[in-house]
Amino acid sequence: MVSFRKILVPVDFSDHSARALDLAVELAAAFKARIELLHCYQVSPAALSPYGMVLPESFDREVREAAARRLGEWRDKASARGVEVGANLSSMIPSLAIPDTAAELGADLIVMGTRGLSGLKHVLLGSVAERVLRTAACPVLTVKVEAKA
Repeated sequence: MVSFRKILVPVDFSDHSARALDLAVELAAAFKARIELLHCYQVSPAALSPYGMVLPESFDREVREAAARRLGEWRDKASARGVEVGANLSSMIPSLAIPDTAAELGADLIVMGTRGLSGLKHVLLGSVAERVLRTAACPVLTVKVEAKA
């Protein structure tokens, strides 16, 4: 029988992430597994350099602190449902950070939301979920938000 001890749940605070976390909590309860949340925050000073702008040194710290607070709220809500939950932050690109974090933490499963991109952008870039599916060493379960009637 398959057994999961550690489940990585990447979150971007969207409805897709909330649904993925709900499912991960159910799985964690059934398998007595630990959930590890991961949020990737992005600060891109390079985007401002063509304009001669420089971000203050405190900006990265403030973004990280805000991300940590929000991630803590999600951790507390999941923990209140009776499962053990950890919280992890990364400033890396999500499609790289998710498989790397799963490997570092020894995750047996990644449960993540998916959002469909359409048209040429999807062909050129692919989605984070697709890239994680291709590169993660452990199984990946993608979760869609149910369509609203």
